[in-house]
Amino acid sequence: MNISSNKKIYLSPPHLNGDELEYISDAIESNWIAPLGPHVDAFEKEISEYIGVNHAAALSSGTAALHLALEILGVKKGDFVFCSDLTFIACANAICYLGAIPVFIDSEKSSWNMCPDSLKIAFKSHKPKAVVVTNLYGQSANYAELSAICEKHNVPIIEDAAESLGAEYDGKKCGSFGELAILSFNGNKIITTSGGGMLLSQNPSYIEKSKILSTQAREDALHYEHKVVGYNYRMSNILAALGRAQLKSLDGFVSKRRNIFLYYKKHLGVLNQIEFMPEIDNGISTRWLTTICFKDFTYKDIESIIKKFSIENIEARPLWKPMHLQPVFKGLPFVSNYGDQGLSGQLFQQGLCLPSGSNLSKTDQDRIIGLLIKYAQQKK
Repeated sequence: MNISSNKKIYLSPPHLNGDELEYISDAIESNWIAPLGPHVDAFEKEISEYIGVNHAAALSSGTAALHLALEILGVKKGDFVFCSDLTFIACANAICYLGAIPVFIDSEKSSWNMCPDSLKIAFKSHKPKAVVVTNLYGQSANYAELSAICEKHNVPIIEDAAESLGAEYDGKKCGSFGELAILSFNGNKIITTSGGGMLLSQNPSYIEKSKILSTQAREDALHYEHKVVGYNYRMSNILAALGRAQLKSLDGFVSKRRNIFLYYKKHLGVLNQIEFMPEIDNGISTRWLTTICFKDFTYKDIESIIKKFSIENIEARPLWKPMHLQPVFKGLPFVSNYGDQGLSGQLFQQGLCLPSGSNLSKTDQDRIIGLLIKYAQQKK
């Protein structure tokens, strides 16, 4: 393997396909650059068709979509909302925006996503207004079991598909589960609009309400009339144009990231102490990020590898730090079927995210693999 290069390797950089300039130029030449416009309408339609839902609203971020989804479902101050513990903080933050109380639900071993057994335990002590389920690192959660549990208690699911656009479960695309689903098009996602998100639902009234709330809740009147508090959350036409160009390459990006994962798995097989994130039964992960766990490592070992990679101009990250371990959420409920720190705490202590961009070359991947084997063998 050739590991001589020392250029910067990013974790998940944007990957432009060459069509972006044409789409953006069209938005500029038509003078549709402000929020809303024909590219916004088209992007909503194309994403909806790709995922298999009927309605969508293009927004300024995935966090904005989460906030609106919770408000649309009637979440208010003092309500409990169940939330995946192993996730980016946006989920919990959006719950707190409304004065609600997050209850963090541990992961399961078979997918690293929300654990159905832990969810069952949580329902014994709390009655939530909604359940926010995150699909981690390009992989669907176990919606067969999670949905059955929530339906039994008549509680809606919000699917956080920010990391899983292009993934599938039970023959359906991620973004089509739950009462509402959210996407992110942040710069590190599998396709990007630089910054942006989307809210999806089969319920037209939910999306109609989201479009009103996201444009400052302006009423249909000649003057500026407002009956409720709204937000400035809509996506601009120029960013939607970028998203449309990116969407054309989504399936190809998924294929490339899955191949990158398989190459890692093949060549890191010499390290007996690592485990790769498992692929959920009846699902297809995009492998947005290739993630591994070292069975006998501590967080200090993970930190050491990341620092050594940084010296070599390679970006790597720990897994998400679980919400129940975040200082800002100290004392909030955490429910686990795996003990006090939960499986999520163990994964954080031993987990590592490897560079996985769809434009990662074999030469650069060989460099990463060679260095990781070297560092892991030194630990012995």
